This record gives sequence, C-alpha cells and structure tokens, in this order.
Amino acid sequence: MNATAPPAGNLYLVVGYDGSPPAVRALDGAVGLLHGRTGSIEVLYVAHLPSMDMLSAAAVAEMEVNFDDIARELHDQASEQLRDREERWGFERRQGLIAEELIAAATGIRDAHPGDTVVIVVGSSSHAMHRMVGSVAVSLARRSPVPLVVVP
Repeated sequence: MNATAPPAGNLYLVVGYDGSPPAVRALDGAVGLLHGRTGSIEVLYVAHLPSMDMLSAAAVAEMEVNFDDIARELHDQASEQLRDREERWGFERRQGLIAEELIAAATGIRDAHPGDTVVIVVGSSSHAMHRMVGSVAVSLARRSPVPLVVVP
C-alpha cells in the first residue's frame, strides 16, 4: 500500500462555530483534518446584529453584552469538546456577516503565513429554509479565496 505523506507546511483551520450540531461536527472534522499535521485550529464565533438602523444605542449595547456572554459560553463549549483531543487551538469572536468574517479571518492567516495551507471548515445546515435562500456554506462555496470543507 502506498501511503502519501501530508503536504509540507502548517495547516490552519478556521472553524465557524456557534454551538449548533453542524458547528460541533465541523469542529470534530477539523480535529480529524489536523491529526498528524502541524498547525492549529481557529474557532471563530461571529456575532451577527440585525440592521443597526432599527436599534437604539441602548439596544445595541445590550446585545453586545449578550454576545460577550455567548462568546464565553461557546469558548467553554469548544474547550470541553477539544479536551484531551487537541491543544493547538484558539478562539475568536468577531461581529458582522458570518461568511465575510470567516473569509477575513482565513485570508488574514493566509497572508501572515505564506506557503502554509489555510482552510475554512463549516458544518452543513440542516434548515430547509437554507436550501431556498442559501446558507453560510453556500455563500462560502461561491466566494471563498481559500479551500472550504463542509462537514455533513
């Protein structure tokens, strides 16, 4: 049997994570992809505010506090999920449109580590509505400048 060696260089995986079952599967998939390779996993939670035009300053401030709480909970959840499986990971919270922020994180890592491989990893959506209007995975498949893995 011919076993091929993994490509040289580091592998950086940017995982979209919101604690949902698809996100949990994506993080599990990233652990498998990184196994036996050098590199790391960047777990990324993107807080998405609805149209700011319709919100008062007080409402926006309240949502920011809620997003901070959610980010702490998601960090703890990811930490528990990765315990005893993978130590090379970080967590980041961003705000904006999910696909755009995942792309921005991935391209930032790619630009900081030329010659290494950067991949975005997301879970596939199980929502019927996403089949009609599109999902984050579909948006990424259309626009990502780095490889994309969609975990079923």
